[in-house]
Amino acid sequence: MARVALVTYDPRPQAGRDVDLPVLAEALREAGAEADRVFWDDVDVEWASYDLVVIRSTWDYSWRADEFTAWAQKVAAVTRLANPAAVVRWNADKRYLGELAAAGVPTVPTRYFAPGEQAELPDGGEYVVKPASGAGARYAARYTPDGHETAVRHLARMHAEGLTAMVQPYVRGIDTGGERALQFFGGRLLHASRKRAVLAPGTAFDAEKVAHPGLEPWTPTPAELAVAESALAAVPEAPELLYARVDLVDGDDGRPRVMELELVEPNLFLFLHPQSTPKVVTAILAAADR
Repeated sequence: MARVALVTYDPRPQAGRDVDLPVLAEALREAGAEADRVFWDDVDVEWASYDLVVIRSTWDYSWRADEFTAWAQKVAAVTRLANPAAVVRWNADKRYLGELAAAGVPTVPTRYFAPGEQAELPDGGEYVVKPASGAGARYAARYTPDGHETAVRHLARMHAEGLTAMVQPYVRGIDTGGERALQFFGGRLLHASRKRAVLAPGTAFDAEKVAHPGLEPWTPTPAELAVAESALAAVPEAPELLYARVDLVDGDDGRPRVMELELVEPNLFLFLHPQSTPKVVTAILAAADR
C-alpha cells in the first residue's frame, strides 16, 4: 500500500478553501493507497514515512518563501517530493519568466526591481505591479499613468517587506480572451480552463481579490498547447515534473504568451473537471511506486 502525503496549509481561523483535496484523498484511498492531508509546517509530521509527498494547496508559501523552500529541501532529503525541491525553489521566484524569455518562450514582458533599486514605471498605457513571490493576485494591482503616486507607494510597501517587485504591461487581451490555464499531470495535458481578468481598475493592491473569476472549461488551441509545452521544456529538471499549470494570455499580436508557470501549488480545478480525478490518481500512484 502506497503512503501519500497531500500537503496543504493551515488557514485557521478561516476554513480551508481547497475543495479538491478531500475528493483527491478519497479517490486515492479507493485506489488502495493511504492518503493523508497534512500541513507543510507541522513539525510533528514524519515525512520519511511517506512514499511520496505531493504539494497541493500550500497557499501561504509565497509570504514564507525562504521557510517553504527550506522545508522542501528537507523533505526531499528523506523521501520523494513532487514537484522536486529544485523546481520548487526555481518556480517560487517569478524571475523565472526572464529565463523562459531568454530560452525563446513567448512571455509577458517583465521588469524586476529588488528592494533598494529605483523602479521605473511606465509613463504611458496601463501596467501591473506585483511581487516576484506571490500567489492569488496578492499585492497585485493594475495602474494607469494617472495612478503613478499610488503605484510608487505600492512599490515602497513591497520593498519595505523585502519583496522584489515585477512591472508588466497590462495585456489587453485578458479583457477579451481571458486567461487560459493548461493543466498537465504525469507529463500529459490533463485539462484546461479559462477565467476572466482578475485585476479590475482601481482595486487596491492589498484588497482581497477573487483569484479565478468566471472559471469555465476550455479547449486549448494548437498554438496554446505549443507555447505551454515550450515553457515546460525550458524548466530545469522538467522530466521530474508531476504536475504543472501554464497560464496564458494573448499578446497584442493575438498570439499566446506565458503569464505565469505554476509548478509549486497550482489549483487543479478538479471540481470543474471531475473526469480528470482518475488520471491524477493514476499518475500519483505511479510516482509513489518509483
